[in-house]
Amino acid sequence: MVVLLGTAGAVVTIAGMRGVADLIGPIFLALMLAVTVSPLTSGLRRHGTPVWLATTATVTVVYLVLLAIGGALAVSVARLVDMLPQYREQFATLRDQLVSGLGGLGISVPQLRDAVAGADPGNVIQLVESLVGGLAGLLSNTVFLLAVLLFMCLDTVGFPARLRSTTAERPQVVGALRSFAQGTRRYLLVSTVFGLIVAVVDTGLLWALGVPLPVLWGLLAFITNYIPNIGFVIGLVPPALLALLEGGTDLMLTVIALYCVVNFVIQSVIQPKIVGDAVGLSATVSFLSLVFWAWVLGALGALLAIPLTLFAKGLLIDIDPSTRWINTLLSGGPPPPPEPPRSTS
Repeated sequence: MVVLLGTAGAVVTIAGMRGVADLIGPIFLALMLAVTVSPLTSGLRRHGTPVWLATTATVTVVYLVLLAIGGALAVSVARLVDMLPQYREQFATLRDQLVSGLGGLGISVPQLRDAVAGADPGNVIQLVESLVGGLAGLLSNTVFLLAVLLFMCLDTVGFPARLRSTTAERPQVVGALRSFAQGTRRYLLVSTVFGLIVAVVDTGLLWALGVPLPVLWGLLAFITNYIPNIGFVIGLVPPALLALLEGGTDLMLTVIALYCVVNFVIQSVIQPKIVGDAVGLSATVSFLSLVFWAWVLGALGALLAIPLTLFAKGLLIDIDPSTRWINTLLSGGPPPPPEPPRSTS
C-alpha cells in the first residue's frame, strides 16, 4: 500500500511539474543561482558591509554574468545569420552529392531530390531568425526569472540566520538543505572550471583550423558543459556542420576527431568522476537524472539536472535518517567504513 500510494503521488507530482514547466524551470534556475552566490553575501556581511550594499553587490554580480552570456550569444547568433548566405553554393553541392551517393544505393533519385529540396541556406536563415524572434516570446519568462532572482538574493541576507534558528527543532531539514546548497556549489564550481578549460581549448583549435565564429562555438561548449555526459555532442554539431561547409569532409572530420579527443576525455571521462565524488552521485544516476529532468522540464531541465537531483535527494533521502543508507547506492563510490563499536563501560 505504501509503495502504491507513493508511486501514485510521484506520478501526480511529475505530471503537474510537466504541466507548469515554464513556471518551475525559471524558479529552479533562480534558486540555483541564488544558492551559488549566497557565500558572496555572507562574506560581505562578515566583513561589516551594510545589508543594502551586500545585497546590491550580489544582485549586480548575478545580473552582469547573465547579461554577459546572453549578450555574447545574441551577437554571435546575429553574425551567424549574416554569414549563412555565403554558403549557398556549398549547400547545393552537398545536396547533389548526397542525392547521387544515395541514388547509387538504389534509392529513387526524384524522391531524394524532393526530400532535400528545402535544404538551403535561405531556409536555415529563416529557422535561425524564427528562433531569435522567439526570444521576444521568452521575454516574460526572462523578466519573471530576474524578478524571482532579485527576491531570492534579497532573502539570502537573512536566510542563514533563520536557518540556524530552526536547527534545534528540525536538524534533519537544516542538514538536508545545507547538503543541497553545498553539493550545488561544488557541482557548479567543478563544471565551470572544466567548462572554461574546454571552451578555451575548443576556441583555440577552431581558430587554428579556420572554422568561422570560434568564439561562439567555444561559448556553446562552455554552456553545454553543464549538461551531463552528452553536452559535448550538442556543442559539436554546429561547428562540425560549419566546418563541412567551409572546408569539406576533411575539415569536418578533423573537428570531430579533435572534439572527441578533448571534449570526450574531459567531459565524459574525467569530469563525471570528479563531479560524482563532489556531489555523491554516480555516473549512471547523473545520466538518468539528465534524461528524467529533460523530459520533465525540457532544455532547462537538462542544464539543471544535477542540482535538481540534489534538491530531490535532500527532500526525499537526506531529510530522513532511516533512508540515508540510499546515499551509498547512489554515490557509486566505496561504502563508508563501519563505525567502531561503542564501549559499554
